[in-house]
Formats: sequence, C-alpha cells, structure tokens
Amino acid sequence: MRILILGGTAFLSREIASQAVAAGHDVTCLARGTSAEPPQGTHWVRADRSTGPAAYSEVAGEWDAVVEVARDPEPARQALAGLADKAGHWTFVSSCSAYADHSVPGAVEDAELLPALAPGETSMPENYGESKVAIEEATLNATNGGAHLCRAGLISGPGDPTDRYGYWPGRLARNGGPVLVPDIGRHPTQVIDVRDLAAWILLAADEGITGPLNAMGDQVAFAELISACREASGFNGTIVTAGEDWLVEQGVNYWSGPESLPLWLPPGHDGFMARSNRNAKAAGMVLRPWRDTLAATFDDERIRGLDRPRKAGLSPATERRLVEMLHNEGGA
Repeated sequence: MRILILGGTAFLSREIASQAVAAGHDVTCLARGTSAEPPQGTHWVRADRSTGPAAYSEVAGEWDAVVEVARDPEPARQALAGLADKAGHWTFVSSCSAYADHSVPGAVEDAELLPALAPGETSMPENYGESKVAIEEATLNATNGGAHLCRAGLISGPGDPTDRYGYWPGRLARNGGPVLVPDIGRHPTQVIDVRDLAAWILLAADEGITGPLNAMGDQVAFAELISACREASGFNGTIVTAGEDWLVEQGVNYWSGPESLPLWLPPGHDGFMARSNRNAKAAGMVLRPWRDTLAATFDDERIRGLDRPRKAGLSPATERRLVEMLHNEGGA
C-alpha cells in the first residue's frame, strides 16, 4: 500500500510507520520533526500543520491509506479537506475518552459520546474527549461515513512517554523501600500494547475496515498486575496498601501526572478500563498476552533508567512520607 501517516515521529504513529515499512509498504510521514525523526525507510515530508492548508501541498495526490492521530480538530479538518477525496481508506485514531459515560463496564461502540468541541474553540487537555469527537464527526462527514474510527484505550508498551503503565513495573524493579499502592485490587486495568494497536490499524487499512471500534486491551485486575510486577522484578520488599479516601485526603492524584498513583481512577469510572473490545477482535484485532507487554515494559524501563524523572507516579520522597504517615497511624 501507499500509506500517508500524519505524524510518524512519536510513539504510536512511529510504531505504525515502522511496521508499515517492515511489511513492504511505501510510507510517507508528514511531520515537523522538532524532537524526533520518522523511522528509516519512510519518506519524510517536513511540514508544520499549524500553518494551515498549505502544510499538505507536498502530499497532495492519491493514497491507499491515510492515518490521522491528531488531537486538535482544526488541522484535522484541513487535512480532510485536502486529502480525504483521494484516499482509499482513512483511519482516525480516536480515544475511549470520547465517550460521555465511563461508569458502565462492558459498554460497546454505540455508547453516548461527549458533545463535539465547537468550531473555533481552543483544543486543550481539559477538552481532549470533546476534541476527539469533533474530529470523528469531521472525518465521517468528509469520508461519507467510510472511515475507521479507532477508539483506542490506554496505550503502553516499549517507548510509552506517559509513564502511566510503566510506573508500576519500574517502581517494583527499583526495589527501594516499601511500595505504596491504592486499595483497588479487584479493579480492572485495560492496556493495549502499542505494537498490537499499530498492527491492527494497518490490518484495518489493508482490509478496508470502517466504523467505530474499541481498540482496547483485555482486562487484568490491578492486584494481578502488581503481583506479576513483583514476580518479574524479584521485589522482596513490602507492599503497603492505602485506602482511596485517605489518598485523596493526602493530595495524591488519580490516573496520571505528578504525585499520582497511575491506573487509579476517580469515582464514576468503573467502566473506563472495562470497555468491550469484542467487536474489534471479531474484525481481526489480535492482542498478545498481557504478560508479554509487561515483560517488554520492564525491559524498556531498565533501559531508560529506573531512577529517571517521570511524568506520572509518586516521587520517592512523597512515597516515603506517605508510608511513614500510614505507619504512624497504625495502617502499615
């Protein structure tokens, strides 16, 4: 296939480009390249999408497949206006954050979506879901409903820049004193390996699969994940469990970001990492065993440095302070 990737330098889009080249496809990446370059074997068109429609002048023409990973609706609309009518297949990598309700486990693709971000409104992290919905709507309009809306869940695996999944194997592997975990042992985690997601996107393009599909991993209980991290790392220290209300009182953040406990979700999110992936699997999406993803993440964490600064998780100082508080309160 002749494939255009609107991106190609960061995590998922780079993995898509790498796999596409390895499979023998003719791959072009349109990217600024300010922090990284596309993989070897691709054609690199340097362009800044913030400059408007002119950014796509060098990639005008026919494509067997186009892959869009944008978060901002405006450049996504401009790309659609310039390219959609000459693309054999269009994939937009959306997100499960597009859904309006995260409280119901097992929800499928017909669940209600958030309202789309209004034209002219600035796309920000706070309206990420609404931005993705706006791009979904624009994509369906430009392709007459014939696009693959790939609603991805939490993406991880080697190279994950967010630290949301890698925090836990990295923390157990560091083996420095007691490890603080939230009391959510039976809560599900749901991660899709970046390599599996990239392979699914390319398969869908090759086979002409369209429509909204949840690209989510299989569910793994949080306690099972921590146990597997402990086993794989050889951690011989103490696991200290803290109640959710207590953690909130101490200012620990949910999910991601500084001073957080990753994969811990706020109330009303029982379905956020428990959505159905059966339709995508029925269409051909293949998931490797989750322990393989964990093993690869362990390897990646060790290569990148267990003591490196992280974008998510507790700092060592905060973790020690909280564990000491629990001990003094008789909770550890």
